[in-house]
Amino acid sequence: MKRLIAIAILLVLVSGDAMAARVKDLVEIQGVRENRLVGYGLVVGLNGTGDKGGSQFTIRSLYNMLRNMGIAVDPNALKVKNVAAVMLTANLPPFAKSTQKIDCTISSVGDASSLAGGTLVLAPLYGPDGKVYAMAQGPVSVGGFAVEGSSGSGVTKNFPTVGRIPNGAVVERSLDISLGEQMTLVMNNPDFTTVHRMVGSINSRVGSNVARAKDLSTVSVNVPESYRDRIVDFVALIEGVDVRPDSKAKVIVNERTGTVVMGSDVKISSVAIAHGNLNIRISEEPQVSQPLPKSKGETAVVPRTGVSVSEGGRQLVKLPAGATIGGLVSALNAIGVSPRDLVVILQSIKQTGALYADLEVI
Repeated sequence: MKRLIAIAILLVLVSGDAMAARVKDLVEIQGVRENRLVGYGLVVGLNGTGDKGGSQFTIRSLYNMLRNMGIAVDPNALKVKNVAAVMLTANLPPFAKSTQKIDCTISSVGDASSLAGGTLVLAPLYGPDGKVYAMAQGPVSVGGFAVEGSSGSGVTKNFPTVGRIPNGAVVERSLDISLGEQMTLVMNNPDFTTVHRMVGSINSRVGSNVARAKDLSTVSVNVPESYRDRIVDFVALIEGVDVRPDSKAKVIVNERTGTVVMGSDVKISSVAIAHGNLNIRISEEPQVSQPLPKSKGETAVVPRTGVSVSEGGRQLVKLPAGATIGGLVSALNAIGVSPRDLVVILQSIKQTGALYADLEVI
């Protein structure tokens, strides 16, 4: 019988300048962000995989589209098996200008079985303010398929009811953003130590006290007068500044997979760990009871129960104060823990107060 092996994934970070990260990777400039767009439209040209006759909103949408084109039809006579109602979603990049092209995602909202081979009819994309920011149209690219036989059985790969139109939406309304004479940097992972280091690094690079920390998540940066007409150059200068980020010691445990991820700052005080395996095996071996010759007894099957108990002879392992991650893993491997046992041991160490880190179980 093979012994289970504990698996621990260690996120070991080296110290010093090798830990330095760019400001660009640690913050977002307030106001410089993508904007979400959403819309509704029709995909036509499907090979019988569109919405069924019960999708009334598809019939109404098709009727309204034809009526706007000057074509009078009876909505009760419309068949929509080659048409599908879809929702459109797209991300409008910051500083987007008119005539720019962006990708558009198409998702079925009816009971269509596939959007493969369909074409999106011109549809508007709205922003949160209700204004039209882009217009989408074009052939839908689907990374999957759905094949169904007359008996009802079929094969489906990926999600054929969701597609994409690369560069399928054209920006109609420019999105102007003014950075002004002051910028606000918003931390992706708020931390007082990281903010303090970032302010010092920015001021050192610029040569003056242009950066000031408001709290653990925001840094205010004043644009020097020499950069007022060269704001792009100043932003590029700030984004390239190296900062050594800091974070709280944390251990992430996944109980389902037995995976443990630990940072290099995790410290453990003096602790002793003992782990033993108690295995109890119960087996049933039926036997035949044969009576003596010329006796009045009858042949019968009688049960025979066997019980065996074995206990693993693991030794007590003690970790000294200030033990590192390597010492912890070596100790756990020495006592032969399983992935599930590893989770229990870490929780027990945390309860004793010997683990100086946040233990997060997911």
